Amino acid sequence: MLKGLGGLAGLGDMGKMMKTAQELQSKLAELQEELARTVVIGESGGGLVKARATAKGELTGLDIDPSIFVASEKEVVEDLILAAVKEAQAKAVQKSQSEMARLTESLGLPPGMQLPV
Repeated sequence: MLKGLGGLAGLGDMGKMMKTAQELQSKLAELQEELARTVVIGESGGGLVKARATAKGELTGLDIDPSIFVASEKEVVEDLILAAVKEAQAKAVQKSQSEMARLTESLGLPPGMQLPV
């Protein structure tokens, strides 16, 4: 007569899963905001060119030492700018990945689990 009630025991697990999913969604939103506020800097040419970006990878600024603005060195300047931007982007990816790893670990999720950023 109570056979059909056996499925009710799973409802508690479903509620727990929903709560965990909501907690994960909230923490992901917080992490997104933190990554948008975090600034990383890539440098090239011994600091002659610096690129600023958010940890989400958005380039926010360049700082170029005026001493490198020589017409005959145009290609060198372009290469330095590109190198600084690439370094800033790489640092942004590293920061984002380390923060995501920290978040998954704090939630007890398996190491290496990829979450949407």
